This record gives sequence, structure tokens and C-alpha cells, in this order.
Amino acid sequence: MGNGVPMDFAILIPVLNEREGLEKTLKEIIELGYDPARILVVDGGSTDGTPDVARSFGVRVVQQEGRGKADAIKSGLKYINDSVVVVMDGDYTYPAEHIRDLIKKVNEGYDLVIGARKHFEKGAQTAVYRFGNWFLTSMFNIFYGVKLSDALSGMYAVKKRILDEVEFEFKDFSIEAEILSHTLSTGYKVAEIPIKYRRRVGKKKLGVRHGFTILLSMLLLTWRYNPTFTVFLLGALTLIPGLYFDFYVFLKYFLTGVIHHIRALVGAIFTTTGIVSFSLALAVFYMKRMEVRLLRRISQYCRD
Repeated sequence: MGNGVPMDFAILIPVLNEREGLEKTLKEIIELGYDPARILVVDGGSTDGTPDVARSFGVRVVQQEGRGKADAIKSGLKYINDSVVVVMDGDYTYPAEHIRDLIKKVNEGYDLVIGARKHFEKGAQTAVYRFGNWFLTSMFNIFYGVKLSDALSGMYAVKKRILDEVEFEFKDFSIEAEILSHTLSTGYKVAEIPIKYRRRVGKKKLGVRHGFTILLSMLLLTWRYNPTFTVFLLGALTLIPGLYFDFYVFLKYFLTGVIHHIRALVGAIFTTTGIVSFSLALAVFYMKRMEVRLLRRISQYCRD
């Protein structure tokens, strides 16, 4: 491919019963001039003939080990030797026109480039899912001190050496959060580009319950990459009962003139613990950011 797009990249598409959507996806990719040999479809045990559709386009098809999207990506990596991997879904939601833009952004010096969903086709995503994605992205931004707009996009380009470092501890749709957490926490550079998002072809697999699973995964990932911050952040939650007791004691004294000494003591302990924990969490958070910047400088120095 020309226009600054490297020759050593692969397109990885995990699928499970995506016959109709995959046909449209592969047709679009190939019509844009991408060599079918660069495309790897990882099938999770489809029963609707999805692998046959993939083979009809001349692309590589492999069976994944295990279950879920995380295992699909992990299985596919065994068959990829290229330096850059573009991951996208096979349900026709992500336009293939953005593949080139993702790879070109990697060429600018970024290690992971996310296709941030900005332009939605009518009916592509309900209000509930938009709110859920906004909430989870906001939580991720708080945990990692970044300003991403779509932390859970299913279309991104990432250097393979980063994927080789990921432990793939979290399954299903939490894999994007794990890849992003590892990339940010180890000093690699992350960027976003705006992309379009279309209505899914076929049955939707992502449910509301997956949102809670992803949130739990984010908390566990924060514990893995910055456990001290997580401990102090949890300690800061004591501010909630502390402020409740403080308000209760103040209100009672204001209305009746009676001081509840035990509740006042409990409130003071909780509030003080919460304030101290929050302050320490903030300090550890900025120390982690300094560590990440230092890792980036070291990495840049080694490359130069």
C-alpha cells in the first residue's frame, strides 16, 4: 500500500456467527485494495458457515483456542508476524476506510491508535449504550489520568510487540480495556482518530451486563498496574459515611442543641481517613504519571 502505509501489517477479525456481516466487511476491505493475504479471520466456533464465507474471499481462517473475543485475539497473534495489527469486528459496524488512517497514525510514532466512534449511523447505538460507553470511558480516564473519548472501541491499530506483552487475563469485551491499560501503564503512546460507526449486521452480542463486567475489569486492571493508588482510592470512599455522620451530628446540634459524641467521633475518623486517603491517592496518581513519562523518555532514548 502507498501513502505512508507500511507493508508489514495485518488485519485481525475475530468472529462468531457473523456470516452476513463478515461478507460485507471483507468485500469492503478488499475493494479498497487490501491484499486478502493480510486478513486473518479468527473463528470462535461459528455454526452458520462464517468460516466458509471468509475462505471464499481468499483470506486466512483459523480456529481460536478458548472462547470469547480475548481468546480470539490471543489465538490470532500466533499466526501474525507483522509489526502492526489492525483489530476490527466482523459485523460491518466499523468502515474499512479507516484502516489506512489508523496505520498512518501509528507511523507518526504512536503505539496504539484507537478509532474513536464519533459519527453514528442512525440506529447504530441506542442511548443506553452511548451512556454506558461514556460512563466507562469516563471511569477509565479517571483511573489512568487520560482524556480519551472512546476507550472501548473495537477498531484500533496496535504494534504487535505490545500485544505480545499483554497477559490476556480478562475475557470477552474487557480485552480492549486490558490492552489500553497495559499500553498506557508501560509508557507507550496512545492516540485517537475519529471514525464512523454503522448499524450492526446480525444479532448484537454486547449486553448491558457486559458493562458491569468491563467496569470490574477496569478496577482490577488499575489494581494490577497501580495497586497503591487503588488502595488509597478505596480508602477515600470512607468520606461518604464520614460526611454523613458529620452532617447528622451538625444537624442534630443545630436543631436540638444535643451533641452525639459517638457519632461525631466516628464521623471525624471516617472523614479524616477519607481526606488523607484521597490526598495520598492523588500523590500516587501523579507519581505514576511521572513514571510513565520517564518510561517514554527512556524508550525514546533507546530508539534514537
